[in-house]
Amino acid sequence: MVANVPFPGAPLPDTRPGGTPLRVALVGYGLAGSVFHAPLIAATDGLALDTVVTANEERRAEARAAYPDLRFAASPDELWERADELDLIVIASPNKTHVSLATAALKAGLPVVVDKPIAGTAAEARELAALAEERGLLLSVFQNRRWDNDFRTLAALIADGELGEVQRFESRFERWRPQLKGGWRESGDPEEIGGLLYDLGSHVVDQALVLFGPAASVYAESDVRRPGAAADDDTFIAITHANGVRSHLYVSATTAQLGPRFRVLGSTAGYVKYGLDPQEAALREGKRPGATGGEPWGEEVETLWGRIGSGESPLTGGGTPVRTLPGAYPAYYAAVTAAIRGTGENPVTALQAAAALDVLEAARRSAREGVTVTLPGHLPHEEQPAP
Repeated sequence: MVANVPFPGAPLPDTRPGGTPLRVALVGYGLAGSVFHAPLIAATDGLALDTVVTANEERRAEARAAYPDLRFAASPDELWERADELDLIVIASPNKTHVSLATAALKAGLPVVVDKPIAGTAAEARELAALAEERGLLLSVFQNRRWDNDFRTLAALIADGELGEVQRFESRFERWRPQLKGGWRESGDPEEIGGLLYDLGSHVVDQALVLFGPAASVYAESDVRRPGAAADDDTFIAITHANGVRSHLYVSATTAQLGPRFRVLGSTAGYVKYGLDPQEAALREGKRPGATGGEPWGEEVETLWGRIGSGESPLTGGGTPVRTLPGAYPAYYAAVTAAIRGTGENPVTALQAAAALDVLEAARRSAREGVTVTLPGHLPHEEQPAP
């Protein structure tokens, strides 16, 4: 099962013909707003970054230097007062504000993009989805890792049958950050929705569900390992999917030796890939999609390509190198633009995000209680009742 993944050769939505660009207000100009959303919005044909919401003068100066024509607002309430001047709200503020801000934007009659996680619970995500449907407005979730280079490559391999029937999916999003950075992401306050389970876990769980469908059961182990830390920084999630595939997912800030990003085992071959998609690093360095004079966007050096094969170790040169497809973060906002204009589909729906939150909530309970949590409505294929 593979959905919502831009495969090679698939055209991006055509957002260029006619009309005035959609005016975008970006709420928040921290890491998510400045590194991911603002550059991608600015690089998307058919979108214009109109307003940034931040009261921080240093961040305003940074944003103004990058986008000279910006307007600023000190609070989101200023946006609702001039909703008729805007076409899209992008919420890149701290996690605990996502639900209230998305609700206010939808009630103001504005389409919304929310950074992941859309909410702290699946129930809240479904309530937002219902409100968006009631108002006839787009509500999309920024799950940019669906457009990572390695994920696009793996999705294509699975779709083409190169691995046979996938049996086990191992995914690692690991870092070595022994020192705390501080801030709400490392807070132990449940209202902050911090910790790696909801941060990096939102990505690896979403990818697993896109590839292999609904989760039937979830087991997790979650630890707080760094001195002074208050939120989980080393977490393992095991998903048994309804189709029988098993996903083993690792997110960590305490990994002194990084494992493979993907290790995927099928009935005829396996695929192993090391290294992270280069797009985040490029954005942090100030590089921009579509900029002239640079390397093609999202491309990876050949030495980092993954390998496919059987019975051989890729660490000793076994298997066959597989060219990694280019990463394609710009495809997300191109698809959002098309969806608002009625010429394409929502690239990531709130209901898809709710399904991932079902897994994250189950993982949190599993780690706390030491149990395997069965999700309602999705039995593993070997336990399905006979027709």
